Amino acid sequence: MAEPAAAAPASLWCWRHPRAIGTEGRCVGQTDVPVAARRAKRLAHRIRATARAHGLPQAVWVSTLARSHDVGRWLARWGWRVHVDARLCELNFGAWDGRAWDDIAWAEVEAWQHDLLHHRPGGGESLNMLRDRVRAFVAEAQAAGGPRLLVTHGGWINALLHAPAQRTEVLAAQWPTAPGHGSLSRWP
Repeated sequence: MAEPAAAAPASLWCWRHPRAIGTEGRCVGQTDVPVAARRAKRLAHRIRATARAHGLPQAVWVSTLARSHDVGRWLARWGWRVHVDARLCELNFGAWDGRAWDDIAWAEVEAWQHDLLHHRPGGGESLNMLRDRVRAFVAEAQAAGGPRLLVTHGGWINALLHAPAQRTEVLAAQWPTAPGHGSLSRWP
């Protein structure tokens, strides 16, 4: 009797959500800010075209935040399966979330920069806590095998690509800027 075929290795196709409305100069993590419908639709078209070109499944995972979830709504209209997953949300900045960066005491920002992995900015979530959410999602994807298409957030993508589990220190000066809005990052 032939053995069952092994599942294809997991791969993540991660799009950063479109640029949201009214975020300039603000600390925006889990603050739910809107995105223009045309931007969400444009990204949904690009995701659909990429899936066709690469033979990817018509299924997408999105965060609970509108700037990600709205892209999933367009894909759902076109027959895609949409999975809403809170693990894909951006870093929670606690009391900083939604505030103007100029209104946050510089000493608080410096404390975060000195311990980027463990400090909880605004009493919210540390990068290590975000990394735990990313690892849990990746473990589930690996167990299922095959590709997953995601619409997620810049901090989430950076945690996936630049904060692997074996890193015990992450220097703020070496932390990359977030990928561009609507851009694709692939893992591994």
